[in-house]
Amino acid sequence: MSQEKVYSAAGFGQAVPRGTRPGIVVVDFSYGFTDTQYPTAAEMSGAIAATRSLTDFARGAGFPVIYTTIAYDPGELDRLPWLKKAAGMRALLRGSRLVEIDAATGIQAQDPVIVKSGASAFFGTHLAAMLTGSGVDTVVVTGATTSGCVRASVVDAVQSGFNVLVPRDCCADRAQAPHDANLYDMQQKYADVTDSADILAWLKRCVA
Repeated sequence: MSQEKVYSAAGFGQAVPRGTRPGIVVVDFSYGFTDTQYPTAAEMSGAIAATRSLTDFARGAGFPVIYTTIAYDPGELDRLPWLKKAAGMRALLRGSRLVEIDAATGIQAQDPVIVKSGASAFFGTHLAAMLTGSGVDTVVVTGATTSGCVRASVVDAVQSGFNVLVPRDCCADRAQAPHDANLYDMQQKYADVTDSADILAWLKRCVA
């Protein structure tokens, strides 16, 4: 039996309902991930541009646009198990350029920035409360990396009660294989994986 038939027979891959009040969460498009002078970064300009096409419209339509970044205080570096496994993340020190949101995203002064210390944008943060308080019923998750913080945020968004959409061209990773594998898995279990053109058309319908 093919992979697609196995998942279909198990009941996975169903379509996600789309509401009328979207919110966009842009995960970790900070310089530490987007500026290739840093070892933790990769080329992400295409995904940033595709994401900006959505955030610029959403912001103008009054839909919430929320950014996240990972940042650590020096005293945390030797106490967090994740930093033993992913030691390169120790460079993401609070106050450094690496944790600033890349200006190419088009971030605006009024856009909230959630500072997190783990992979998920929801774990240990007030993101779910912010989305709920804004009346959001469907969350669009973009950013980096697809196999890490994007996936973790998507899983926690679903577990927090939101319908989730993931535009594939708005996500980036350090390698193609984990990017593709995690998009496939998210499509089967947690979100509708689509593209920025589809999301933009839906955002426009939400305004109409």
